[in-house]
Amino acid sequence: MATQRPPKLDKKQVVDTALGLLNEVGLDGLTLRAIAKELNVQAPALYWHFKNKQALLDEMATEMYRRMVAGAQLPPGATWQERLLSAQRGLREALLGYRDGAKVFSGSRFTGTEHAVAMEATLRACVEAGFELPQAVRALSTAFFFTLGQVTEEQGVQPLPGERRDGYDVEERAARMADFPLSAAAGAELFQGFEEAFEEGLRLVIAGIEARYGVA
Repeated sequence: MATQRPPKLDKKQVVDTALGLLNEVGLDGLTLRAIAKELNVQAPALYWHFKNKQALLDEMATEMYRRMVAGAQLPPGATWQERLLSAQRGLREALLGYRDGAKVFSGSRFTGTEHAVAMEATLRACVEAGFELPQAVRALSTAFFFTLGQVTEEQGVQPLPGERRDGYDVEERAARMADFPLSAAAGAELFQGFEEAFEEGLRLVIAGIEARYGVA
């Protein structure tokens, strides 16, 4: 009887499986062993493509970005503000599609150059509007870090849309902090209405960039 061989794997198949499994087990449960089991192979088979888990996370983040920008378009004359708003809204929406999506993205290194297309266009729009290049880089990175931080906190409360972790009941928190009335009332702003909070925060970031660099 011929020995059955495991299916031939390619990198994309591993990444697609990892992203699908991420929603079930979260980042902590996403081990190479768990992915290999899902693919019906032995874990060492994955090391042909990824030398460690961080290498896999880098490729996962890259694939998340590819999916995010597929079909996304802005008019050629879009302002730098419009580009920042569109990019960060798209990033938030993409990250919220995966359990621990922001954690996967944070600190990961893109393995391709697809991201350079939008980056180049936005930096050019900033420079043409009057930014020095270092200022433009700081503006883009600040908006990006805001979105990553905001979504990380949001997913700490709601790992997936419609799913809420225990311990984040706003009314229970308010009762427990009754001796601190302003802090108690702040819970309604901190732990719900995330989309409105994100939009307002993003507007604050852009207004701060305009004020700091004098570029409207």
